[in-house]
Amino acid sequence: MKPTSKPNNPNFSSGPCSKRPGYDVANLDISTLGRSHRSAVGKTALGRACADTAEILGLPEGYRVGVVPASDTGAVEMIMWSLLGARPVDIFAWESFGAGWLTDATKQLKLDELNSYTAPYGLLPDLSQANPDNDCIFTWNGTTAGVKVPNADWISDDRTGLTICDATSAVFAMDMPWEKLDVITYSWQKVLGGEGAHGMLILSPRAVERLESYTPAWPLPKIFRLTKGGKLIEGIFRGETINTPSMLCVADYLDALDWIRSIGGLPAAIAKSEANLDVLKEFVATRSWAHFLAQEEDETSNTSVCLTLDLEADQVKQIVKLLDAEAVAYDIGAYRDAPAGLRIWCGATVEEADVKALLPWLDWAYETVSQ
Repeated sequence: MKPTSKPNNPNFSSGPCSKRPGYDVANLDISTLGRSHRSAVGKTALGRACADTAEILGLPEGYRVGVVPASDTGAVEMIMWSLLGARPVDIFAWESFGAGWLTDATKQLKLDELNSYTAPYGLLPDLSQANPDNDCIFTWNGTTAGVKVPNADWISDDRTGLTICDATSAVFAMDMPWEKLDVITYSWQKVLGGEGAHGMLILSPRAVERLESYTPAWPLPKIFRLTKGGKLIEGIFRGETINTPSMLCVADYLDALDWIRSIGGLPAAIAKSEANLDVLKEFVATRSWAHFLAQEEDETSNTSVCLTLDLEADQVKQIVKLLDAEAVAYDIGAYRDAPAGLRIWCGATVEEADVKALLPWLDWAYETVSQ
């Protein structure tokens, strides 16, 4: 039978993701609007975005946090263009975004000394192939595959190369081993449900040392430049952004950080996301027609949860349309390059009760299209 109860919040998109519970744009501190981002009030807000991020995430001493242009993509490409070429590079890719970084390295930067390790959707490549003397690029969580790295045991503590981690759908939802990571990138629009167009760049002291000691062979656009006269532009990591940011988006981000604090900080945000995944684990365990795209349990993402169904691709699309038409779940179709299925965002801004309320509708939609 068709269910009667619906999720209070039907927004399960994997980016931009659902706003936090209780969000109201009218509650944002908009004192910075109409002011220069270089004014005292503008710099204070941007500086707080950097400092509060470092505090809530518990970053090690000496790690720097900066706001950069063009979302997570801009942050990753900025660091690739600025750091790569000094050493051989190992790139691990198992979904569309990781594949994009591989394309950048091979077809745009045209790196000579490059090793690529790939795997199909649902699996991780052999991470043990990482050479500690090489730079390494990988996504922590494959947003379009629902597959995450379970740990960082494969990263050497004695590495001489740098680890560059695209962690956009992992930060604030997964336990990150910061000491193993030299560059971390993410965007506000994922686990915090923030707005798009801005990226976050976190650098370890080792990454800073590389930036100050190495000049790449190719030209760098102004928007990518992190050094001047051989020294890091420290202002970027104090709120002096490279280009003009949206101060409304900054206010939105600060609101999200305040919310993380209010629920108990990073551990509570991680716990919320993991609880959401547990709801779907129980569902999949009791449905013969639903499966996680991730092949290994400890590699199953707790944010971008990807499911395959025992249906034809057109039938899966019918399910997505049905749930959208019923205002039950928006934007839960699999990524266009991924196998046909559902992708249900389970980050910290999604309530467990809403995930539970979705499940009877999944049953109903499956029965409806499979008859």
